[in-house]
Amino acid sequence: MTIEEIAQEILITAQNQQISDIHLLPTKHHYQLYFRYLDSLQLQQSYSLEEGEKIILYFKYLGEMNVGEKRKPQSGAAKITLLKRAFDLRFSVLSNFRAQESLVIRLLKQQQLFQLEKQVFLPQQLIKIKELLTKSKGLIIFSGPVDSGKTTTMYELLKPFAQTEKMQVITIEDPVEIEAVDFFQAQVNEKSGVTYASLLKASLRHHPDIIIVGEIRDEETAKMTIRIALTGHLVLTTVHAQNAIGVIARLIDLGVSEEQLKQTINGIIYQRLLPETCCYCIENCTKSCQQLSGKMKRKVLFELLAGDDLKEFFLQKTRPKHFPTFQYYLRKVYAYGYLSEKNYQKYAQL
Repeated sequence: MTIEEIAQEILITAQNQQISDIHLLPTKHHYQLYFRYLDSLQLQQSYSLEEGEKIILYFKYLGEMNVGEKRKPQSGAAKITLLKRAFDLRFSVLSNFRAQESLVIRLLKQQQLFQLEKQVFLPQQLIKIKELLTKSKGLIIFSGPVDSGKTTTMYELLKPFAQTEKMQVITIEDPVEIEAVDFFQAQVNEKSGVTYASLLKASLRHHPDIIIVGEIRDEETAKMTIRIALTGHLVLTTVHAQNAIGVIARLIDLGVSEEQLKQTINGIIYQRLLPETCCYCIENCTKSCQQLSGKMKRKVLFELLAGDDLKEFFLQKTRPKHFPTFQYYLRKVYAYGYLSEKNYQKYAQL
């Protein structure tokens, strides 16, 4: 097979298995290909150093990166079609101390909307989150690791507002991960000077009812998002943090005052996608199992900081005494038999 054929086979196989990330990592004597599945890397193939370097070179060319540069980190993007299937790819290249390049490919088009009610471990958590949307203004913040379903959750929660109540929902993302006909979707383009902050300012002239901000990642975006929430808009966004309380510390680090947070935050939701125990395979369920196909193998578990717990946190400056943490809910779903012992031990240590 040619290098191009090997590269295309990697992409097609990953899409068939509904993989979100591809890793091509060097060792001293060869390259190893991994697929990320259910929060773990699974070895797929090994290549010689020469083959691995050529595969990375192919993807660097595809992503319009500098193919001659091997020491500096690079990133790129590409949209291609293979076997009449669309691929929206993001590339990241990073070299080790031996000047060997590694490659991570994210397949964005894998993300699809699903019926949220069927994808949560504890339905009562979803009921509480939906109650936050009854307010016409304020800030609802989602947090969690990469590929934890944050964007999908926001889209699913707001879909009824656009479809049934005919509200205008504007999303500002980098990049747009899910194409949704019910929303007006704008995409950040840093190279062209189109930033989160500039799009947020422009979106206000469209008189939106609800705004989704893909991610608060810098001070300018943080302050602009808070300003919009203070002016009477409902804003949903994401912030990288280890738990719901950590979101507040992160926003303060980005220059937002505690008083502004008190006035704007309706609720903070931390979430993770966890592997559901398959009643047919128990501990040994694999991605080839037909009983829990594709994304149905994972369900969402939340941690919610809102209402009296949120007020108590701002008052006491520490975690509320009776606040149900993510670890509390993790023990709960394990006790119900929704999570295997192996996966419970894995996520309990995080």
